[in-house]
Amino acid sequence: MKQQPQLEEHYINRSGWLRAAVLGANDGILSTSSLVIGIAAATDLRSPIVLAALAGIVAGAFSMAAGEYVSVSSQSDIESADLKREKKELETMPDIELGELARIYEGRGLQPALALEVAKALTAHDALEAHAKDELGINEITQAKPLQAALASGASFISGGLLPLLVAFFAPVKSMVLFEYGCAILFLAVAGMVAARAGGSNVVKSVVRVCFWGTLAMAATALVGYLFGVHAI
Repeated sequence: MKQQPQLEEHYINRSGWLRAAVLGANDGILSTSSLVIGIAAATDLRSPIVLAALAGIVAGAFSMAAGEYVSVSSQSDIESADLKREKKELETMPDIELGELARIYEGRGLQPALALEVAKALTAHDALEAHAKDELGINEITQAKPLQAALASGASFISGGLLPLLVAFFAPVKSMVLFEYGCAILFLAVAGMVAARAGGSNVVKSVVRVCFWGTLAMAATALVGYLFGVHAI
């Protein structure tokens, strides 16, 4: 019996929440680890290190969630305003909008007669949907979802930040900087690998990118701690 060919798996439908989740997790790991490293480079006591990590997680999670909500809400407002204008234009100048849609299809390679026929068919089916997708680039997959982005970003920041917080609790204070850096790079590499696989992108490129920039960020905060604090190692 001949097997049916398997359909290709696509990942664009994950782009909204995946972007926010990846950003939140990486930021949670990197921000908290960098904060711990900066404090650990300036003190020999565990309590201020742990307190700084905990405060960083709480502040960072709310900041990420609020930032994502405001940012994506702005995008959603723009999309809604564009759709409202497009709907009004379809009501007041349908012929012009039909010609506009046909020219879009001509630009994609269709012959003028066929482009006009396709434009008429899609306009008859759902004119606003056709213009939203092909003129404005808005569809149900990529449409902005502020609450989803905010929750994904805030929750992932907390999950990422808890990892360096645990290291701050249990790692030797005298070697805290080294432990935090090593664990943070490991956490970032795993997060980068998971994100790449979830999004169907190159794993090695994702891991190298996040580890490189993570190293720079942690080195900068360690330098600040050493310059303005007490040498802890």
